[in-house]
Amino acid sequence: MVNTVANIGRLLIRPSNRVRRAGVVAAPAAVMLALGLWGLDRGGMWRDEAVTFQVARRSVPQIWRLLHDVDAVHGLYYLAMHAVLAPRPGEVLLRLPSVCAAAATAALVAALGARLVRPRAGLWAGLLYAVTPMTGHYAQEGRSYALVAAGAAGATLLLVRAVRETPDSGELRWRAPGGRVWWAYAAVLGVTCLLHEFAVLLLLAHAGTLALARVAGRVWRRWACAAGGVVLAVLPMVLVSHAQSAQVAWLREPGLHSAGTLLHEFAGPAPAVFWTCLALAVLGLTRPVGRPGELTCAAVALPLAVLPPAVLMLVSRLSPLYVDRYVLYALAGLPLLVAAGADRLAGLLGRARSGSPLLTAAGALAVAAALVHQLPLLRADRSPDHRPDNLAAVSRAAARELRPGDAVLFLPGPARATALAYPAGFRGTRDVALAAGAPVSGTLYGTEVDPRILRHRLAALDRVWVVADRRVVESPGSPRNPVDRLKLAVVNDQFALREQSVGKRVLLRLYVRRTRATGSPVATESPVATGVSDRH
Repeated sequence: MVNTVANIGRLLIRPSNRVRRAGVVAAPAAVMLALGLWGLDRGGMWRDEAVTFQVARRSVPQIWRLLHDVDAVHGLYYLAMHAVLAPRPGEVLLRLPSVCAAAATAALVAALGARLVRPRAGLWAGLLYAVTPMTGHYAQEGRSYALVAAGAAGATLLLVRAVRETPDSGELRWRAPGGRVWWAYAAVLGVTCLLHEFAVLLLLAHAGTLALARVAGRVWRRWACAAGGVVLAVLPMVLVSHAQSAQVAWLREPGLHSAGTLLHEFAGPAPAVFWTCLALAVLGLTRPVGRPGELTCAAVALPLAVLPPAVLMLVSRLSPLYVDRYVLYALAGLPLLVAAGADRLAGLLGRARSGSPLLTAAGALAVAAALVHQLPLLRADRSPDHRPDNLAAVSRAAARELRPGDAVLFLPGPARATALAYPAGFRGTRDVALAAGAPVSGTLYGTEVDPRILRHRLAALDRVWVVADRRVVESPGSPRNPVDRLKLAVVNDQFALREQSVGKRVLLRLYVRRTRATGSPVATESPVATGVSDRH
């Protein structure tokens, strides 16, 4: 009995290697899970989330039909979310897969750091990834980017394992232990690229890693076979999505400002955190190339953090495709460099003893200090007004103002996302421009009548509520779509603005006709803001 108690005491004071390894990956995952669940039900979706919500609730044949014309790049994600939302659709369930994926990514980053440097560096890297505001932002978004980041981190960890388990000599069969890891690597990376095609840039990062590691030719051959399988798997989706490239026509060429912004998002937007992380990351780069065949932390982390964003930015100089969330998965490289730099700094200070719990705790406390320093940013991000728009607020305003039978005009057509995500606020109203609903027509927002019919419908109205994108109604130019051009022209020429509720990007406006059909004037007033909540 005494021996048993003594053994338990020794385990509690000095845990086994297996327990320590489990703690290294579990602690970052737990922190990320807690931060992700904090404020998850923020009470409003923005437009991209609303698209996920309304598309995922369609039947599988309806989703499949949609993908032939639009959003093929998100097809696998929509199908997965169809299964997730089937039991009980809601905003929390919409975002929960992203929270879980972010927690898994934090654990995988920790596992990478532990394997490439040492366990304490893995713990620091995983925790730092978890507290980075950009990570938390997309962990609470009903889109595929957090899942892509998890797949990319998993594929990178499998690459490290595959390289280390590939024998230096002898025949390597795919059924051998090393061969099975290459199979797993190809499968995980293939699924990740099907979640979002720009994850294919991870292949360039992994090629950079193999080049810095100066691996043997047999490793290059195995990697090339796996990479070729990934490219073949994702090629059909690339071809289909290329035909749908009009969806990203709104993008602009990135410049140095875009690169600087992304660096701040990766390292932490708070100045003290940013400069500390940047200095440690530079220190972590002191050994990018090791012995031939050796995978150093810098050889893995540097290409991961730099190559996908850099290549996408360069390509976007010719054809704009860059958005920071498309390369969220590259963020994992920076915490690894920071943790390696911190570990090296500890070595320079003569405190690098691997079993030092105080040093491990000190690093974790430093990450906790970074979390506290950036807590106001994380708290602000939990507000629905921190997103580009808040469709729930628009729907609530519509519920207060609109009455059954009122005419509603969405300008442009995609502004209909508000009614699709939150139909309660528009129940009983008439969508003046709608020809066929979104699920029936196989489109994101439904199809609209031609300009001639729309003009006839508007001519019969004395008043109309307009749900408008601020950029459209306040832009000096005209919309590209002829139906939207007609909407804007008729509303401005024949109607007067009576009331409006002002949102960050989506406006709710009441317009009344300037003159009746008989020619008698209609009393108009200067615009009156009702229930105004200006969210600049």
